[in-house]
Amino acid sequence: MTGRVKLYQRVACELEQGMRDGQFSAGSRLPPERDLAERFGVSRPTVREAMIALEIQGLVEVRHGSGVFVAEHVPLSRPKDELDVGAFELIEARLMFEGEAAALAATVMSDHELANLGQLLERMEALDPASPAELDLDRQFHLAIAEATQSSLVFQAIERLWDLREKSPLSRRMFEQARLAGITPRSDEHRKIYDALAERNGERARQAMRAHLIRVSEDLLAVTELELIEKARREIGDKRRRIVGVGSTT
Repeated sequence: MTGRVKLYQRVACELEQGMRDGQFSAGSRLPPERDLAERFGVSRPTVREAMIALEIQGLVEVRHGSGVFVAEHVPLSRPKDELDVGAFELIEARLMFEGEAAALAATVMSDHELANLGQLLERMEALDPASPAELDLDRQFHLAIAEATQSSLVFQAIERLWDLREKSPLSRRMFEQARLAGITPRSDEHRKIYDALAERNGERARQAMRAHLIRVSEDLLAVTELELIEKARREIGDKRRRIVGVGSTT
């Protein structure tokens, strides 16, 4: 592991060490999320990221209605895989960069750039909310605003954040869970951002962008409740078994 240790990594590493030291025995239930947040002096989203990281690595198991438990067989050692940035940390950075980018774009973007942004928005609004194409249009919409700042450095920084969303295993896992739960980009929030840009109102554009990203964070906090994740998996498993059962009788 190189560079500065991220908060979720510190929490995950300390919990893992507790498992190996016997503080948390195999099969035992981990303390509630709120207690862990107080214990480590971090936010609940950070604990959430740590728990999902441990789940990805097979160190904890989620039992619906019961909580998060130490895996029955914790390996003696394992590769220290870098799961990179979590979705909540990523959104915090986007709040800073994209909020200010929207404010700047409102004052300098060209009429042509505004028209192109409007076309992207119309395409988003015309799509079925469950369409995979909406995710690509979502990225295009945000990057079009970044490009409209007329600053290549601002654009590159925001593009990097969007790349991390899909390249970071931890972030990708969390956004996949959001999509599994039916959370998709909301065109009405993008419309508010566009309207503020069209008015050339920098402060309103900043607030519209920040409100949108805060809502994304709140949705993620709700749908990444580990028990809800397990429930979704169980429901998918049940649906698959029903489909197989129907197919076997025809």
